Amino acid sequence: MRTERPRKYGHSFLRGIPVRPGPALRAALVCLALGVLTGCSADHEAAEVAYAGDYGSHSPLAVVGYPSTGTLGITQQVVWRIADGKVAELAALGDDRQDKAATRRTAENWITAFRTGAAGRVTAEFYDEGSYRQTVVLYLHDTHQVKQLHVLPVSVDGESAYRVSMAEPDPGEATAVAPWVPKTPGELGSKSVP
Repeated sequence: MRTERPRKYGHSFLRGIPVRPGPALRAALVCLALGVLTGCSADHEAAEVAYAGDYGSHSPLAVVGYPSTGTLGITQQVVWRIADGKVAELAALGDDRQDKAATRRTAENWITAFRTGAAGRVTAEFYDEGSYRQTVVLYLHDTHQVKQLHVLPVSVDGESAYRVSMAEPDPGEATAVAPWVPKTPGELGSKSVP
């Protein structure tokens, strides 16, 4: 009777297929374990899958300063929605307390003005800390454009979230750069907005 020699990286359910536990497999197993242990809902899992898809299909966002997880996440979403030209999805990231028509017009303006730059190399500089409101300056390197955002914490359906102030319905407002904003990231040390 012939005995099969164990494979160094093989698994019994994959007999005959050598499998190396690489980073992707480890990440998938960790995600699966976390999902089982935490009992995540389908909505949460769908959001994680959508985020992973967005993250994988866009250029990485360089970061300077002091973002929180929430301010970084909303800023990434803004850059991705601008790059993709998705007006409704970008407008959905706006502060619900602002005028809906102005928010939608602002989203259209941002996409018209910054879509090409947002699809390329982008650095986000986060000023101060984000517990009340955080100023974020986007540097769109390929087009040499600069865009200032205001990210604020809000409550959405009883949950803490972050939204973006979108009150620039005039194209001139949408592309205006405040005089204090430096030409390159890090010049002011990301410490405070003058």
